[in-house]
Amino acid sequence: MNVWVTIGLSALTTLSIALAVLFILWLVVRMVGRRIEWLIPAYESIRPRLRFFVLTLALLITTMAVEGIDSPWWSVSTRSISLLLILSAGFLIQSVVNFTVGRFISAFEAGDQEDADVRRIATQLRLIRRLANVIIGILTIGFALFTFPQVQAVGAGLLASAGVLSVIGGLAAQSVLGNLFAGVQLAFSNAIRRGDVVVVEGEWGTIGEITLSYVVVYIWDERRLIVPSTYFTSKVFETWTRNSPKVLGTVFMDLDWRVPLEDVRAEFDSFLAGNKLFDGRASSVLVTDATGGHVQVRFLISAADSSQQWDLRCEVREHMVTW
Repeated sequence: MNVWVTIGLSALTTLSIALAVLFILWLVVRMVGRRIEWLIPAYESIRPRLRFFVLTLALLITTMAVEGIDSPWWSVSTRSISLLLILSAGFLIQSVVNFTVGRFISAFEAGDQEDADVRRIATQLRLIRRLANVIIGILTIGFALFTFPQVQAVGAGLLASAGVLSVIGGLAAQSVLGNLFAGVQLAFSNAIRRGDVVVVEGEWGTIGEITLSYVVVYIWDERRLIVPSTYFTSKVFETWTRNSPKVLGTVFMDLDWRVPLEDVRAEFDSFLAGNKLFDGRASSVLVTDATGGHVQVRFLISAADSSQQWDLRCEVREHMVTW
């Protein structure tokens, strides 16, 4: 039989079987998905990469089934399909991981965002997803490269001189690996979480993104501060939401020593009673200093979070100045 006829029949057979498998799988998912609500969205999220993987596998089986072709282009074709299969397998695994972890993240984010445990677990899951994608990517590229005999020979040589190379590589990659390990440490030490309010380098902002190598802080004026992960593991920083977003705030005013303090307290309490930003936890008016013909009065307030506390401090200051 002509070799081209053999190739054509083999390709037609394997591709037909692959398409039949995909069709049967789609029917099963449709039927079972009526009882398991997450199954259909999961299948839809991986379907393009699953199709590519199955069809590539069918082509590889075809090239392996056909014998007797002694041609350089046939070897190149077989190796190219092998590489595509390895890459498609890596992308498929990444899709499964991303959907699975993303589903857990969505479930936690649907809960109370003021709950520190919810934000902590969601932050950890995001970093786990990023770390898993990096590991899968490295392994996929490694398997793909090791299909080449030349790379295998280089790999054996590297293993033979691992002692020297490990020292050189460790010195060269110290900064990069330090950031990566710091990112993992941040995820599981609960030092910061997505949504935490922090003060970094004198800038007040909210933790917006935590990656394996850097943290993005959203500044109140819509700037973005990119901070290496090692910063949060090696330096002191201020956080306002470690255990709870609820915070206290103070307003200081220098007033004439003859100021009627009881009237000031009454006006302050009356203002807070009608203000929606005040959460009712704490309030007081105290004289904290008396120098130079003036008294320093401290107004203590409490609010549900740092943003409302800032606004409430401004409103208290404006109201008392106007009064």
